[in-house]
Amino acid sequence: MTAPRLSLRGATMRYGTRTLFEGLDLDVAPGEFLAVLGPNGVGKSTLLKVVLGLERLRAGTVEIDGVPPQRGRAAVGYVPQLHAVDRELALRGVDLVRLGLDGHRYGVTVRRTTARARVAAAVAAVGAEGYAHRPVGQLSGGEQQRLRIAQALLTEPSLLLCDEPLLGLDLHHQREVTALLDARRRSHGTSIVFVTHEINPVLPYVDRLSSLFGTEVEVLTVNGRLLIVGGEPDVADDAGHHHLGHVHDDTGGAHG
Repeated sequence: MTAPRLSLRGATMRYGTRTLFEGLDLDVAPGEFLAVLGPNGVGKSTLLKVVLGLERLRAGTVEIDGVPPQRGRAAVGYVPQLHAVDRELALRGVDLVRLGLDGHRYGVTVRRTTARARVAAAVAAVGAEGYAHRPVGQLSGGEQQRLRIAQALLTEPSLLLCDEPLLGLDLHHQREVTALLDARRRSHGTSIVFVTHEINPVLPYVDRLSSLFGTEVEVLTVNGRLLIVGGEPDVADDAGHHHLGHVHDDTGGAHG
């Protein structure tokens, strides 16, 4: 069997008396696309921070390719949600991408010629050559997200963590961004953990979905495509705790 790219055992996260998740066991295989679903406040983004080495579990273990997380590790790329950018900001797209190379390592730089070549390759990989030298604030949301994906790919990560990367994007750009990430994992065997509220754009690509935290859902077929429709979630147990659900092993299915 292939060793998991990401592995958690008994993972538990608490803040004071509040439990975000506990007893979480999870393996993500090389080249797997896992979507993590659920409402705000159940620990989805916190889980990504744990894998990034920015937060420590209260109990349990987490490993990436058999090694505990470490902040700034090249093997892990991160794609955030879209944030508003000042239109007057002089930062160009290529400058934003370059931050993925050494922006997290104080005092450490990569040779200029090497950095320029790697930035150009990453920009080309996401099809952003036509606007990468324009100010970021003048770009559309979809264009900005392409550049953030290029930034995340600069270190050739084996694992990509995506934290609500579709928020603020129209349906067309949601599909473009998701297809781009899926193409990367298929061409390079990159594992993807994709936190999202927008499940329908990723349904054609995911291998597994997390449970929906007690939400009642319907799975519909519309014009040959699967669509998930859900109501208000009931995510707290009797003690007021929120739990990150177990991951289903079924391929290509959606579960409530």
